[in-house]
Amino acid sequence: MVSQRFRKRIRSEELTFLFAGNGEEALVKAAMEPGVDVVLTDINMPVMDGLTLLSNLRKAHPLVRSVVVSAYGDMQNIRTALNRGAFDFVTKPIDFADLEVTLDKAIGESILYKQAARDRDSLLGMHRELDLARGMQESLVPSQYPVHARFEVHGAMIPALQVGGDLFDFFLLKDGRLAFSIGDVSGKGIAAGLFMAVSRTLLRVSGGQMLPPNEVLKEMNRFLCHEKATHLYLTCFYATLDLDTGVLQYSRAAHNSPYLVRATPGASGKRVEELEAGGGLPLSLFDFATYEAVMVQMQPGDCLVMFTDGVTEAMNHDHECYGEERLVPLLEQQTAEVPVQEIVKAIVDGAQTFANGAPPSDDITVLAIRYLGNH
Repeated sequence: MVSQRFRKRIRSEELTFLFAGNGEEALVKAAMEPGVDVVLTDINMPVMDGLTLLSNLRKAHPLVRSVVVSAYGDMQNIRTALNRGAFDFVTKPIDFADLEVTLDKAIGESILYKQAARDRDSLLGMHRELDLARGMQESLVPSQYPVHARFEVHGAMIPALQVGGDLFDFFLLKDGRLAFSIGDVSGKGIAAGLFMAVSRTLLRVSGGQMLPPNEVLKEMNRFLCHEKATHLYLTCFYATLDLDTGVLQYSRAAHNSPYLVRATPGASGKRVEELEAGGGLPLSLFDFATYEAVMVQMQPGDCLVMFTDGVTEAMNHDHECYGEERLVPLLEQQTAEVPVQEIVKAIVDGAQTFANGAPPSDDITVLAIRYLGNH
């Protein structure tokens, strides 16, 4: 019946189906056919049932998506299947139009994850000269900034070594929102730079799925934990800004709290507000970690300033840190008329002037986003 229903896509070689009579046979076929993207499975089967199959697939083929077929209303089995890694489910009697949509979604997700895995393997397998590694990293850091009617953006990254472990990025989502992030990989050097590149790829893949910020971090964490090939971890701040309404949604994975520099004093009477909510564990440590989603209303002229601890922990020859006590007064001097690139430069210059030539203890990275309103 499946072959008949999908005959056109099978003839065009757009889809290929393999059939197995039970879970054990399915595992054998999946091992022999490395190109499998999706497994569609019933729950009640001889030899090995569908729920056991899901557990084994998750271990042996983590990038393959699974879709469960279940009787209508069998919520307990459906919940168990989802907890064991199922991507989605369809109910009996099967609606083939719904099945096709579900399979296409699952295939698309599988392709995204496999592409991310290939990118990760490619990056982690690189053993090139240090200059080549630095050139690769510089190509990943935004060097051109768009001129847009509703926002301004600028960033800067100064590695402590020739190759750093910080990252920042921004991109427009399909619905027109602006997505942006800043992160800090534990450690420095080539290993941290490669981990940064992998993390940036994952951020773009997860963010492109239009997930809420906390779910983006959760997806990243799951992938990094499962594919963990290093002791490194990542702190990260990820957010989206609705360019029509000014609504900022964000989540933090143990990263420094950014500061929102208001164009005019907010309800607290202060122009500089610390966004310390939305915290969570660093990425790539524990696969059970969860993250908070926080919403903040930005007004036209407000500027969000994000940074890594290389700014606040910049140390001078007397082993004193720059600290928030110097950063906040600097931000209070920045008015809505000051371009974001000048704000970024003032922060970087402030930290480096304070260090006064002392060897940098960490990478210095700053990203500033100003909301201009929708008029």
